[in-house]
Amino acid sequence: MKNIKILAVLAVAFVAFNCSDDDNDIMQPDPVDFSGTYAQKDQMGRPAVNTVFVSSDSKDMFNVTVPSAQNTAFQSMFQTNLTGLSPAFANDGDTNALGQDAATFTGLLATDVLNVSLDGTTTFYDGTNVLTGRALADDVITVELLLIFGGEDFSENPGLSDDHVDANDKPFLASFPYLASPW
Repeated sequence: MKNIKILAVLAVAFVAFNCSDDDNDIMQPDPVDFSGTYAQKDQMGRPAVNTVFVSSDSKDMFNVTVPSAQNTAFQSMFQTNLTGLSPAFANDGDTNALGQDAATFTGLLATDVLNVSLDGTTTFYDGTNVLTGRALADDVITVELLLIFGGEDFSENPGLSDDHVDANDKPFLASFPYLASPW
């Protein structure tokens, strides 16, 4: 019993000694060091592109390939996967609503960057502007599904052309940071 009392006193003394009401004594984090060599591990300019069009054994290679080399390295794989996946591109000469045939469309997709318009509307697709950026409320997955499965006028394959998620689960904020609060 005597040992337990001694341990309890030592524990209280240790805790009391390590507690301080001096807010100026808070340890500051080390500054971030950007002087090293860094390697890219992942990229996602256009959501779901890598997931859908890059074959499983090539995903790591795609993720570390710089965008300027992606088209040459991956466009033919994208085209093979697109034509095997989408009846909207089943025949030579078939195009999507942007007027792109399979080779043109997969060339666009294989360079996985998010384009940005500096002087126009910023949107993934708003009915007129296409891939000029991305607004928070843009329904990116439905746009991609429409371009993949919707054919020339978005009417082909209606069961495959919409994810049926038409809005965020919570409204976006009107000011920075704009994102809705987490659940």
